Amino acid sequence: MTGPKLNEAPVRVSGHRRVRVQQETASFRAKARYIRVSPYKVREVLDLIRGLDAGRAQETLQLSDRDAGTVVGKVLASAIANAEHHHEHPVDGDELYVSACYADEGPTLKRWRPRARGRATRIRKRTCHITVIVSRLPDEELRERRARQPGAGDRRRRIAASKKTARPAQEAAPVEETDETSVETPVAEEIAELAAQPVEGVEVAPATGDQPEAETATEAEAAAPEGTAEAETEEAAEEPKEENE
Repeated sequence: MTGPKLNEAPVRVSGHRRVRVQQETASFRAKARYIRVSPYKVREVLDLIRGLDAGRAQETLQLSDRDAGTVVGKVLASAIANAEHHHEHPVDGDELYVSACYADEGPTLKRWRPRARGRATRIRKRTCHITVIVSRLPDEELRERRARQPGAGDRRRRIAASKKTARPAQEAAPVEETDETSVETPVAEEIAELAAQPVEGVEVAPATGDQPEAETATEAEAAAPEGTAEAETEEAAEEPKEENE
């Protein structure tokens, strides 16, 4: 039987340092076994989130370039879900932090690779067991955090109070009711005046389409001046006289 793990002690990030927490609160854990990743690679990722808040730890894993960050993120999400859906003491996810996380070495798979001159080289495919433990923040720190950053309930109360103060001001200044049908814009009045004015011009009967030449002749005669019409009649009277002579 192995001894107690030294990295299971709860750790909290304070400023730029990690400090061990003396009084441990309720903790919840999740474990992933036989992960086909080297424990050395997983420990590099676990060192980034140890002691951070649950939300900040998830953001760090999402922005991590290492492939092990995806697996560790799933284990962390499982640990947070275990805390939120606990049957006796459920804890909100915003009140959790990563108190401990570690990766144990699992069984190693042996494989062989052929080399020159009939020799072979061993290939070690390592596995690991990942454990993430989340704990509830101390009550004193939760009080300080709520005082610095009001929660959703405080925000709702502030919004309701602002609405109550705004209602009396709206009731004091009643809005005048106007009949939309009686209001006429200046543009509508100008259009009505232009429509009422008579249009000066020659009234032309609509063309029937049967005698287009006759209609065009009557229009030309109406448009021609009186002097030209008399000259045409005199020329028409003189032409038969010349033919008789």
